[in-house]
Amino acid sequence: MRIAVTGSIATDYLMTFQGRFADQLLPDQLHRLSLSFLADDLDRRRGGVAANIAYGMAQLGLTPLLVGAVGADWTDYQAWLDRAGVDTTGVHVSDLLHTARFFCTTDVDQCQIATFYPGAMSEARDIELAPIAARAGGLDLVVVSPNDPEAMVRHTTEAKAAGIPFVADPSQQLSSLDGPGIERLVVGARFLITNDYEAALIESKTGWTSDDVLSRVETRVTTLGAKGCVVERKGESAIEVPVVPEERKADPTGVGDAFRAGFLSAQAWGLGLERSAQVGTLLATYVLETVGTQEYAVVADPFLARLASAYGEEAAADVGPHLPV
Repeated sequence: MRIAVTGSIATDYLMTFQGRFADQLLPDQLHRLSLSFLADDLDRRRGGVAANIAYGMAQLGLTPLLVGAVGADWTDYQAWLDRAGVDTTGVHVSDLLHTARFFCTTDVDQCQIATFYPGAMSEARDIELAPIAARAGGLDLVVVSPNDPEAMVRHTTEAKAAGIPFVADPSQQLSSLDGPGIERLVVGARFLITNDYEAALIESKTGWTSDDVLSRVETRVTTLGAKGCVVERKGESAIEVPVVPEERKADPTGVGDAFRAGFLSAQAWGLGLERSAQVGTLLATYVLETVGTQEYAVVADPFLARLASAYGEEAAADVGPHLPV
């Protein structure tokens, strides 16, 4: 299966605050909020939703086609992704702007406050999928993850027009979208993937009920943090998948991206929805245990051992033949 992953490519600046954001917020003073948090450390890492998803898929043996916009400063990042097995030929390099930047602070409860500077990502709206698909010999799935909003609409529209199944993954951009904007990105999706807060936001902004959403997409996947995830299809029983227990909590940044990478990789292997969610949940745990969104490596035997421990030997037997040796 040839999968194009469209979306942000960024450099992450990750900081930790040894306190709780909630303790610093005064409900009656939020209208004049002015706070500064003293961070204990600063890590500079490779990131961006599309790049994180593509990296995770490559770790599982796929060769995803990354589609996004960057600055000329991305040379080292490109080399990293190329070595990992990501196809970066679909990336547009801006002549004027720097690669996007993501600044994120995490507290002791794993809550986060972040700021995103789009930079070259604003030029993603100029990327046309048809020539990229032609060079790739066709596309079987297009992932539309957070990006320049116009780019997200363009890539969704192009995928629909070409009859290519697509994944609606609006996540962080939901805050900047209205109901009609969300509708353009969601209706007709093969998969709609969000976390539980984003799922509620979609329903609030569109006025849809949960059943309305299920009638507009083929499959709805909702991650629930420490409660795992749920996979829903109209007229079918929901599939609930618990998390894989973590060995340590290092940083939650990129956990959702890793889930998507694992879920979609297992779908590409031809596995069912439950097994796909299990692979995604395990890969998400890998990211939770590391600082940085692309600092983990999948080694078959330990990966399968953890999968078997969490979901049984049958799960490991189903996944094993698809992992790179």
